[in-house]
Amino acid sequence: MLTINNLEVIYNEVILVLRGLSLVVPEGAIVALLGSNGAGKSTTLKAVSGLLPTEQGEVTDGSVSFDGRDITRVDAADRVRLGISLCMEGRHIFEHLTVHENLIAGAYIHGRAPQEDLDLVYEYFPLLSDLRARTAGFLSGGEQQMLAIGRALMAKPKLLMLDEPSLGLAPKLVQEIFGYIARLNAELGTTVLVVEQNATRALEVAHHGYVMEQGRLVLDGPAAELRDNPDVKEFYLGLGEGGTRKSYREVKHYKRRKRWL
Repeated sequence: MLTINNLEVIYNEVILVLRGLSLVVPEGAIVALLGSNGAGKSTTLKAVSGLLPTEQGEVTDGSVSFDGRDITRVDAADRVRLGISLCMEGRHIFEHLTVHENLIAGAYIHGRAPQEDLDLVYEYFPLLSDLRARTAGFLSGGEQQMLAIGRALMAKPKLLMLDEPSLGLAPKLVQEIFGYIARLNAELGTTVLVVEQNATRALEVAHHGYVMEQGRLVLDGPAAELRDNPDVKEFYLGLGEGGTRKSYREVKHYKRRKRWL
């Protein structure tokens, strides 16, 4: 469904963030994009959604294809019409609107909000149904994240992209949010690309995973294999030998893999 080929992104005409990034998101799959702060994960989602120009960023090389079509230069609104929805980091709901009004706004690109679409969101997030008249700015962090996902679903996406959905949430809520993601994929067939620092939760629901460092991919494979990979355990799951975390320089295997960076 989504193919990123040799993508290069520059901010302010000088800051190179993505360095020849290539990845594939198959239709009907959940793909996790992992990495530390500054690795380029959010920039990847903005390149796919067409939001780079709002932050003085631009694609200078490579391509982005969605559903067999090159969308590298397509306007962001047109990408939403094609079936791409992004839940940005920090949720970015309309705080002054009610929960119900937020959901209606999510369907704006299609001209109206069919009742069956609203009913579907309330079915998946019954708490939002109870809070439909509540001003969104007064919701808890977990409720706002549910609302952000629900609003994205109102656009009827083929590809749902989530940027740090666990950010600022308690562990129990994180588990709930990823449970919703897995259910949407299994029951609706929604293709999902999720960017996460919580590698444990992301790899539990993902089918495939990629690990980014400094704007490039250093690892990828089936989620189960990444969970068992010693480097991923060491640096992203906190499961190093003896229960202690080492520096990158002390792990020769990791250094060999990163030498070309």
